[in-house]
Amino acid sequence: MSATLDKTHDERILRTSPLRRLLSRPEFGSVVGALAVFLFFAVAADGFLRASSLGTVLYASSTIGIMAVPVALLMIGGEFDLSAGVLVTSSALVSSMFSYQMTADTWVGVGVSLLVTLAVGAANGFVLTRTRLPSFIVTLGTFLMLTGMNLGLTKLIDGTVSTKTIADMEGFPSAHAVFASTLTVGGVDFKITIIWWLALVAIASWILLRTRAGNWIFAVGGNQDAARAVGVPVTRTKIGLYMGVAFGAWISGQHLLFSYDAVQSGEGVGNELIYIIAAVIGGCLITGGHGSAVGSAVGALLFGMTSKGIVFAEWNPDWFKFFLGAMLLLATLLNTWVRKRAEAAA
Repeated sequence: MSATLDKTHDERILRTSPLRRLLSRPEFGSVVGALAVFLFFAVAADGFLRASSLGTVLYASSTIGIMAVPVALLMIGGEFDLSAGVLVTSSALVSSMFSYQMTADTWVGVGVSLLVTLAVGAANGFVLTRTRLPSFIVTLGTFLMLTGMNLGLTKLIDGTVSTKTIADMEGFPSAHAVFASTLTVGGVDFKITIIWWLALVAIASWILLRTRAGNWIFAVGGNQDAARAVGVPVTRTKIGLYMGVAFGAWISGQHLLFSYDAVQSGEGVGNELIYIIAAVIGGCLITGGHGSAVGSAVGALLFGMTSKGIVFAEWNPDWFKFFLGAMLLLATLLNTWVRKRAEAAA
């Protein structure tokens, strides 16, 4: 065979078509689903396309998306966190009660809350890697402990199930501006959580696609034993991923606190499932090793469009969980079909 034919048939220089590359993207199925949901509510809900509705939908999406991004990275790394929802509330409670009880500047409470929240995330990762227990067991235990501590300590310290208001304390206005302010652009109000959300998506995408740590995350999610054999720091990577979830919980917790200046100790239970659903809809696999930060953002956007679209369409909101479950199943089936087509075409 001639050298020309050898070069022509060399698989190393075969080019991948744009369509094949598009189909191989983890978020492709969720983008298709988001477009379908958008078109559906654009027709079914009269107020859905109003400019004012855009800010409402993006705000609802951002409150989920801030947590869905680090949860997606954790799932790509092969683990998940059932304590993420109540950790948001724990973060807010620590910030509020420390500031109030110590009569300190609210920023002191914010700093202490960051340290405590990151410590919980690091503890999750440490226990997981040391004991080799499933993340389901480890984080379920953390979920139950935090749920009890949130209620027990709040009653012990404040005497009720909610914290005292800190609206009149020093530092509250500036903290409110950072975590809970509203920006007006073109006559439309946008919550600052949208900026936090987009910033986290950008940072997480850069980590996954442009850094060595991103390669480690995919490696430990695909096969942690093989990853460890080639020198990937599995323990450090998993602890870092859990601390990433804790950081997202801290941001969400501060937004919760400085939006209402007080916190109910029982909030957050059940939200961890919504974060996981957003990540799965965005293309993450429960088994790990596959997914993207952008996909989690699309999953959160789907959540926001559905939750607010039902309101704009004036439907019974009791049906929301039904639509959320249907989206989860359809998105998972679509992502599976797209992935198989991409693998078959490779």
